[in-house]
Amino acid sequence: MKDQRMRLLMILVLLAGMARAEGGRPGEFDYYVLALSWSPTWCALEGDDRDSPQCDAAQDHGWVLHGLWPQYHRGWPSHCRTGERPPTRAMTAAMADIMGTPGLAWYQWKKHGACSGLSAPAYYALSREAYGAVTRPEVFRKLTDPVKLPASVIEEAFLKANPGLAPDMLTVTCRAGRIQEVRLCLSKGLEPVPCGRDTVRDCTLKDALLAPIR
Repeated sequence: MKDQRMRLLMILVLLAGMARAEGGRPGEFDYYVLALSWSPTWCALEGDDRDSPQCDAAQDHGWVLHGLWPQYHRGWPSHCRTGERPPTRAMTAAMADIMGTPGLAWYQWKKHGACSGLSAPAYYALSREAYGAVTRPEVFRKLTDPVKLPASVIEEAFLKANPGLAPDMLTVTCRAGRIQEVRLCLSKGLEPVPCGRDTVRDCTLKDALLAPIR
């Protein structure tokens, strides 16, 4: 009987977390997560099969902007109803230089930007400002061959390149044995802040694959 109550409690907790992940009032959140995706990983796992222009060697993408996500201390809002106008094609196309494709820029507005309380132009401008404020270590752009390394090396490189960051202000994620993303936690004014518990999902791999830029 006790075990059944515990299982029920766990289910309720999970459902509560899911509820927090949908909806929300635009502008009502605690901090941002700036997600930087290693483009060669996404291309190897998804982009190449889609023939995405992001994966064209001429684009020379390394760390691209996955998104700027409003976040609660626990949970996050998404797909918020907003009175702001959706972005135009010209707006999303203008973000492709740092996001890889206009499609990603549109999706990020729809899922996350609408929760920011900002207009689409202001949200994209803030996203670009946040992306530009982070120094992305040049060492990773110099790779000529795939390497396997501890995910902690990626974190250490970002900490060294960005003295204002502390270890509890960013996390490194992996996918399919590869380095996937670096996620940094920022205030609404884009100052580094400690991440919430559900944001920190540090990859613990000692041999994560990092492929070079094409």
